[in-house]
Amino acid sequence: MTAHDTPTSADMTITAQALTEFCDDYLSASAFKDYAPNGLQVDGGRPIRRIVTGVTACEALIDAAIAEDADAIMVHHGYFWKGEPMTITGMKGQRIRKLMQHGISLIGYHLPLDAHPKIGNNAKLAEMLGLTITEALYPHEPHPVGNIATCPPQNAESLTQTITQALGRIPLHISGHYQYLADRAADTAAPKLLKRIGICTGGAQDMIEQAAAMGCDAYISGEISERTTHSARELGIDYFACGHHATERAGIQALGDIVAQQFGLSVRFIDIDNPA
Repeated sequence: MTAHDTPTSADMTITAQALTEFCDDYLSASAFKDYAPNGLQVDGGRPIRRIVTGVTACEALIDAAIAEDADAIMVHHGYFWKGEPMTITGMKGQRIRKLMQHGISLIGYHLPLDAHPKIGNNAKLAEMLGLTITEALYPHEPHPVGNIATCPPQNAESLTQTITQALGRIPLHISGHYQYLADRAADTAAPKLLKRIGICTGGAQDMIEQAAAMGCDAYISGEISERTTHSARELGIDYFACGHHATERAGIQALGDIVAQQFGLSVRFIDIDNPA
């Protein structure tokens, strides 16, 4: 477990509702049609002075927040997703019970935190990789959750090294420079240079077709499916699966920093390791 402390005043407090209203406005949360409710998901019922941030509101993060005597948890992946059972039982019941017993509020932002042009997951990942976002992956979206970025021409090996250094893990790279050779001889074509990169963090591997349609040389996301390999090869676009968790750590950290600066609260990011 690793953590990052934001220096703050220990005397400041804010209500969960007021904190959520600020974040809702900053992230334009009401503009998104999402898969889960954004904002205050569990009201712990007490003023907030100490916040723990993390990627996912798993039980390990809740336990860490309890150990930190936190009043609130802010995450990218919260609760109450569409399609999940509505009852508060089993694993979900255990998590929410711990929150309520310890008076800890849960605040979550999904698509608004992916799409924010300054502190969003895509914007922060592009910044970490030295990419410059130039346009939306889907041009007609008013708040795009995917982007297209440019960079100096580089080969796949160079981009792999940059990703590895930035995220602390080696991405799975699927080359788009692929063909069936009748004689099974090695492909001796010159290495492809990548300069127009599609990017959408998390589980957005199926946007690879849109990235190819938009003329991207490569596409970066978090996860990979069996079909993604064939899509990359047949579309002629390099794919980099960099980890769902790894690509979505920066946005919630940046939101925590904004909250700490705005309200003088104690904010600590806790990274619950996840190889996926």
